[in-house]
Amino acid sequence: MSLEVIGITVLWIFLYGYLMVASIDFGAGFFAFYGKLTKKDHIMNYLIRRYISPVWEVTNVFFVFFLVGLVGFFPDTAYYFGTALLIPGSMALILIVIRGSFYAFGNYGSKDNIVYLFLYGATGLLIPASLSTALTISEGGFLAQKGAKVVFLAEKLFWSPYSWSVVLLAIVSVLFISAGFLTFYANRANDIPSREILRKFALFWSAPTIITSLLVFIALRGHNSLHFEKAINLWWMFGLSLVFFLIAVFLIYKRKFFGKAFIMIMLQFFFAFFGYGASHMPYILYPYVTIHTSVTNPSMGTALVFAFIASLCLLIPSLYMLIKLFIIDADNTKSKR
Repeated sequence: MSLEVIGITVLWIFLYGYLMVASIDFGAGFFAFYGKLTKKDHIMNYLIRRYISPVWEVTNVFFVFFLVGLVGFFPDTAYYFGTALLIPGSMALILIVIRGSFYAFGNYGSKDNIVYLFLYGATGLLIPASLSTALTISEGGFLAQKGAKVVFLAEKLFWSPYSWSVVLLAIVSVLFISAGFLTFYANRANDIPSREILRKFALFWSAPTIITSLLVFIALRGHNSLHFEKAINLWWMFGLSLVFFLIAVFLIYKRKFFGKAFIMIMLQFFFAFFGYGASHMPYILYPYVTIHTSVTNPSMGTALVFAFIASLCLLIPSLYMLIKLFIIDADNTKSKR
């Protein structure tokens, strides 16, 4: 396996980690606002707050590693994506700042302020929507190179069916992943009323997740036929993703093995996410940036590979210990203090 393939694989693992951890956090904020709006906050918001409190500060660690590694491994991405992501990237950064600020206000100031919860919940959906535009832009067609200048075709992106299908998929996936985990968390805490509400959320958002996934494939066929054909050749990865999805929904519907159901959700998105990434290769930004032509020099690449693998070896056990001690631990989960 070549250095550039190892590099992009490690970076994709970081991005997958961010997808899962951040989705739970983003969706939890939305559900907390929903609970307040529908007067069900006395049932579910205590449990949601207990999850968010120890985790929200570490959700962006995976994303930061991915961004630093992407520019380090493939320097040309900074030139092209720097132009393309100026607007959506700035929006995402502002939303992240708003989210963090109002989380602090809501938890250390006025905890019952519905405005704070609204901003926290709304940004939880708008952040993945804005970040998803990076995947859309990577398919090509939204940048034009005029001499040494790169021009971002914002109007074309706005009117693209593929762009909106990806945005919809990002939003419903966040809600489905988060509801699946929080259902398991509520069951672990023996909080049956919260579990039933969140279980209904998981079942409700399961169908839109699959429907929007199909819409993305349909839109991709018209936008980038080369990527679509490569994705069809990797049908078995997407097929496994569908199988794990069906198992997860079945277990949640039957109220059985909620922990295993969430593992199935993780596997569902693992195969779908890595199937998408593998079928996108060798392009990072079609047709300008590939992993072969834009890679950094071998010595820098080797150093980055070792550094990021070492980071994974530290980050994943640390995250597991955080979840084990503050979230999954039965005594701590059921504590009302």
